[in-house]
Amino acid sequence: MYALAVNGSPRRGGNTELLLKEVLGELKNKGWETELAKVGGTAIRGCIACQKCFENKDNRCAVTKDKFNDIFAKMLRADAIILGSPTYFAAVSADLKALIERAGYVAYANGHAFSGKIGAAVVAVRRGGATHVYDTINHMFQMSRMILPGSTYWNMGFGMNKEEVLGDAEGMANMRHLGRAIDWLGRSIAPTMAGYPRG
Repeated sequence: MYALAVNGSPRRGGNTELLLKEVLGELKNKGWETELAKVGGTAIRGCIACQKCFENKDNRCAVTKDKFNDIFAKMLRADAIILGSPTYFAAVSADLKALIERAGYVAYANGHAFSGKIGAAVVAVRRGGATHVYDTINHMFQMSRMILPGSTYWNMGFGMNKEEVLGDAEGMANMRHLGRAIDWLGRSIAPTMAGYPRG
């Protein structure tokens, strides 16, 4: 099984990245193929509502001058998609929001292509606003007919400066548990996914 984590933070080695790596580490230990992709800081643009994805139905966005289609191809391949974002003014980063808009729409245009995949949100936060970020990510997952695993708390870690999140013991433990929950869910549903309704 393959898990893709997408980092919506423009900061390399920042708290969002560390949280995502903690989740992926658990999955790798369980035998999953894992990958961390970065969308933060890539100047990915939002949906332009051209509707070409509904005309072409080729699992691609008609806007090709950014890295969206490369990341979307990985999302299509993934059994589990973990989207991570820092908290910017109580919202997801602009780059991750652009990915959410386009990925959700292109998947919808192509027969609900995310149906039955596992989706998990991960949030880095200094102090407040994380639950709105968490909800924003999960709204796309739920509208895409994805399956969301629970964990011991909302999947957030607290810290402002680089590596501060490592001092949030509860947050880091939650990430490890999330990885184990994704593994359990993935193994539980894998035998039945061929019959998952997509149309």
